[in-house]
Amino acid sequence: MKEQSNGLKFSTLAIHAGQPPAKPYNAVMTPVYQTSTYVQASPGTFVEGYDYGRTANPTRTALEENLAALEGAKFGLCFASGCAAMSAVLHSLNAGDHVVLCDDVYGGTFRLIDKVFLRMGITHTTVDMCDLAAVEKTFNKQTKLVWIETPTNPMLKVIDIGRIAAMARAHNCRVLVDNTFASPYLQTPLTLGADIVCHSVTKYIGGHSDVIGGALMLNDSEWAERLYFLQNAVGAVPAPWDCFLTLRSTKTLQVRMERHCDNARKVVDFLKSSSKVEKIYYPGLASHPNHDIARAQMRDFGGMLSARIKGGLSAAKSFLERLKIFSLAESLGGVESLAEHPAIMTHASIPAEARKKLGIDDGLIRLSVGIEDAEDLVADLAQALG
Repeated sequence: MKEQSNGLKFSTLAIHAGQPPAKPYNAVMTPVYQTSTYVQASPGTFVEGYDYGRTANPTRTALEENLAALEGAKFGLCFASGCAAMSAVLHSLNAGDHVVLCDDVYGGTFRLIDKVFLRMGITHTTVDMCDLAAVEKTFNKQTKLVWIETPTNPMLKVIDIGRIAAMARAHNCRVLVDNTFASPYLQTPLTLGADIVCHSVTKYIGGHSDVIGGALMLNDSEWAERLYFLQNAVGAVPAPWDCFLTLRSTKTLQVRMERHCDNARKVVDFLKSSSKVEKIYYPGLASHPNHDIARAQMRDFGGMLSARIKGGLSAAKSFLERLKIFSLAESLGGVESLAEHPAIMTHASIPAEARKKLGIDDGLIRLSVGIEDAEDLVADLAQALG
C-alpha cells in the first residue's frame, strides 16, 4: 500500500484523521455538535472560528479533514448530497464557460448539467473519453472544466486520468474526477493529475444505505476559498448527525472495499459461466477494453458491474423481480447487494438515443455487490436466472 504524505497508511488515516480525542472529556468518537449557533466572546469574535451552523460545524470539520486525508488533499468540503457537491463546482463557473463531459455518467449528473446549468449559460459537450483524439477535438476557447467519471456509470469504462489531465493542462483547463465508484481506497485522482475530486458520500464512503451526502477534495487554495464561499452562501450542507454517521463509516472503508472487490470477482466468475448472460462489463476482466488502465490507476477493480441479460426487457425484469438477497433498488456501495435496471431507473433522464449509443439497452442490469457471503450471492443470482 502506498504511504500517504505523513507516513500513515490508508486504514490508519481512515480511523484517525481529523479526529483527535474530543475536548473536554477526551472522547474517542467525535461528538455530534447538534447546534445551529455559537456564543461569541465579543461581537465578531468567534471561538475557534465557529459562528453559525451553516457556515461551520465541528462534526462536519472532522469529516472534511478525514476525507481530505484519504484523498491526499489539502482541502475538503462536505455537502448535503452528491448533487449539491457537483452544483457547487458548476456554480464556481461563469455563464459562457464550457464543460467537456464524459459521455457515460450518472443520470443525475447529466440532468444537472444539461437541464439546470445549461439554462444558466454553462454549455457542455459529451464525448467518449476512452477516445483521446475525440476528447482533443472538444476543447474550445471557452472550455474551463473537464468532467471525468471513472469507472463510469453504468458501462464501467475506465478513463485514463493522467492522459486526460495532461491534455486539459495544455488547454489551461481544470479536471474534475467523480470518484464515487472507486472510493478513495481504490483510486486517488489527485495523485494522477486531477484538480478536484467529487464523491457521492451516500455510496461507498457512507456504505450503509443510511445517509445522503457529497464531498469535494482539492489542493488549489484559491478554488477552495471560492467553493467554501459557495458552500456557505448556497447552504446545501450536511447535518451534524449525517457527518457523524459518515465518520463512523470511513473507519471501515478499507475492509469493506476489500470484501466488495473479492465478492464482485466471484459474482463475475459465476456470470461468465451462465448461458443467460450475453455480456459482462467489469474492469477486472482481462477482456475489458480498459483493463490495463484500471490495473495501472486503481488498487483493485471495485464492487460494481453491469451485465446484459439475454431476452431483453422481459428477461431482465423477470431476473430482477426474482432476486431475494440482491435488493431491487437505486443507489450503490452499501454493505447490502443491490440490483437495478439503468434504462428505467438510474439513467432514465439520459435521452433514449444517447442510452442506445452507450449500450444502456433494455437487457442491461447493474449490480452493486455487497459484503454478504459470496456463495449466497451466487446462489441468489443462479435462482433468479433460473
